[in-house]
Amino acid sequence: MDVPLSELDALARRFAGERHDAYSERALARAYEEFLSRHRSTLASFTLTSEDREYPSFYALLADPAAKFSTGEIKLEPAPSAGARWDFSRPFERIVFRPDGSADLYPADRGNPERAIARILLREHYLPRSRPEEDRAAAGGARVSLNGFVGEFERGIASCREFSLLPFSVAVLLYLPEERLRYEFDLVHSQLLADPRAGRLPIARRVRRSSRISWEVDHAVGQGDLPLLSARCLELLVESSGLTAVELAHVYGGVRELVDSALQGLVARQWVAFDHRLGVYRPRLDAFLPPPDHPPAGAEREAPPPDPALRTSVQELLAAADARATCPLCGELLPPGPRGILCASCTAKVGPG
Repeated sequence: MDVPLSELDALARRFAGERHDAYSERALARAYEEFLSRHRSTLASFTLTSEDREYPSFYALLADPAAKFSTGEIKLEPAPSAGARWDFSRPFERIVFRPDGSADLYPADRGNPERAIARILLREHYLPRSRPEEDRAAAGGARVSLNGFVGEFERGIASCREFSLLPFSVAVLLYLPEERLRYEFDLVHSQLLADPRAGRLPIARRVRRSSRISWEVDHAVGQGDLPLLSARCLELLVESSGLTAVELAHVYGGVRELVDSALQGLVARQWVAFDHRLGVYRPRLDAFLPPPDHPPAGAEREAPPPDPALRTSVQELLAAADARATCPLCGELLPPGPRGILCASCTAKVGPG
């Protein structure tokens, strides 16, 4: 059952007060209708539990001041079965979140759960803004800065309340030792969304990246200054060896010109390279490495090729594997070469259990 606009309107008024004026009410109604109008392929409905209390929707949890989500669960109902709709994803039954920022992923086949680092990423949303605030922003005034990489679920809940933010969809990111899984949830319909590539792109086109690479890319996307289409294109390009604008437009069901514009913006940031001969956009994995003046502890980095065009995929992958990385839980430097993203100490603490 869809969460009605009246519930979101009441929540915005409760959190934002006078900022949610008549102008903001109309803007929320437009954003809500636009979100509902976009067709999305779904995999299953989900229920949300926080501290052993089940909530009918994410917004009901948000409205409950006692709900912190230091522990919680997302459970799919009915339990899913594997199939083509799960292409580019991994079927699961439920995700159980722990206070330390980790989560247990329970597979759909009822096998043993996998422990992962869990983070959430803000997707489509509405931020209440009064007419005077909108006028000041249009005249060059200060804007509210949102960091799209929210972090732990508990922190995300607190941020929504602090900024009077109403998320329409979020992505749950699960960092496993060898890879990162991304699950996107429609909060208005309480649905798990299918990966947009399923049925539109051959599964063989996917290139699995290490969790360390995904961690850096997710943080870049999570800065919040990328348009949503640009962020989505970047995520898909990083998990491929290269795609054309036509292929990306087919995946997202949009207009090629809009995708072209998003891709050119990524090229301007030097996160993506364009092969004019083949018309293919390729990810520049080296763009997500730390600055050259911060080499890994006890290791020397090779000088980059003088001509950027000489960078090969193999060189980029090697550079990414040896880049300086820090443990996301404690901040300690990681030695070059490991495929996981945790230091030895945190691995022992978070390990299976």
